[in-house]
Amino acid sequence: MTFTIEELLLGASLLLFLSILISKNLGRFGIPALALFLGVGMLAGSEGIGGIYFDDFRSAQSLGTIALTIILFSGGLDTRWETTKPILWRGIALSTLGVFITAMLVGLFATYVMDFTLLEGLLLGAIVSSTDAAAVFSILRSSRIGLKNNLGPTLELESGSNDPMAYFLTVSFTFLLTNQGASIWQLVPMFFLQMSIGAAAGFAMGRIMGWVINRIKLQQEGLYPALTLAMLLFTFSFTNLINGNGFLAVYISAVLLGNSNFLHKGSLTRFYDGLAWLMQIVMFLTLGLLVFPSHIVPVLGAGLLISLFLIFVARPISVFLGMSFFKTSVRDKLYVSWVGLRGAVPIVFAMYPLLAGVDKAGMIFNIVFFIVLTSVMLQGTTLKVVADWLHLSEEDTSLKTLALGAERGYASKNSLVELEMGQNWRAIGKPIVELGLPKTALIVLIDRGGSFVTPNGSTILQPDDKLMVMVENEQELVRVRETLQ
Repeated sequence: MTFTIEELLLGASLLLFLSILISKNLGRFGIPALALFLGVGMLAGSEGIGGIYFDDFRSAQSLGTIALTIILFSGGLDTRWETTKPILWRGIALSTLGVFITAMLVGLFATYVMDFTLLEGLLLGAIVSSTDAAAVFSILRSSRIGLKNNLGPTLELESGSNDPMAYFLTVSFTFLLTNQGASIWQLVPMFFLQMSIGAAAGFAMGRIMGWVINRIKLQQEGLYPALTLAMLLFTFSFTNLINGNGFLAVYISAVLLGNSNFLHKGSLTRFYDGLAWLMQIVMFLTLGLLVFPSHIVPVLGAGLLISLFLIFVARPISVFLGMSFFKTSVRDKLYVSWVGLRGAVPIVFAMYPLLAGVDKAGMIFNIVFFIVLTSVMLQGTTLKVVADWLHLSEEDTSLKTLALGAERGYASKNSLVELEMGQNWRAIGKPIVELGLPKTALIVLIDRGGSFVTPNGSTILQPDDKLMVMVENEQELVRVRETLQ
């Protein structure tokens, strides 16, 4: 059956609208939005009520690769170096050694419980070895879970930087299965070459992007997103072309760019945040359309065993070993173990052996899909509960806004943050002059029931006031909160 472009656009718009509407209404029950998008795709698929037949794995893989690239770039832009620097090596250990250990353990277990050869089992382990950046970024940030001991930056750094390792392992085992005479030792120098080239390209392009944005002086502001998108796609494709790891290059370049001052920083960051959400929705809808639920039923038993082994055995072992080099508590390790969310990335990686013609690739794909669904539903819905249970949750006090002057590329220490007055805060009923705020902190605007008030020293604060407060750093924000509460 062929569709006109109008019919395709109509169907796409309805699916997008339905996904957002469902996520808005069901998200309040703790169901991750990504699982809802996936469910909408499955309902619209060939075995759902929509009846849309879709089995184009090559197009889905291409779309998934582009989406993952944009999601990694958006996550990198939001990664703040001052919070990442103290846990840099901890995150790197999890994203390399942790991924490798997970792949090996899951691979050996899959070989034991399934009719797989060792290489086939290790391929499955490699595909599900990394945590998913889209899932971790969206769930942690949208639910505004505050975590102690720098666990938030650790989890985001790990999820943003561990895809290159999983990608290399997946491609490597796919290569070994399709080239019987190849040796695994051929892949060791290739690994170091890919990672080195990817890191170097990322550092170079991160600097070049900032330099180009600040000096090109485009007449239309709307062209800056197009400019950065072109440089983003160039970074990924050119790095892969010279045998580097494009995913690593994109993430590093985004981190460097996001921690520098460049023109239109605020609008560009918001643009990529929205684009990343769009890519997540489109990717999960596409993957939902791609799966045939009837094909998953035969592997439910094995899929459940492997999924439980991954969640409760392989992931904790990899985390405890990977974090054993650093001073961390058992509670920290337990929570990091639990936030081993799998998302769309393993499903995208599972398409590589399918397209390469690997035997049992179809079975591996269906098992991976079930593992992802189990992970998102079980772990994604309980992140806050487990954090509270381990006494690791706290109020999210991190700066979520952009530095003032960033739109024009000026260097500025100040940030503008929004604080909403609680019903029982001690500052209620008091004039601002009597609050004793830090000298460098300033309330610049008050949103009072939709009306804006320009404050002065005699302005009395009321419940539910939304204060726009200018602060220099997170420590000052903490002091402001202590003063108001």
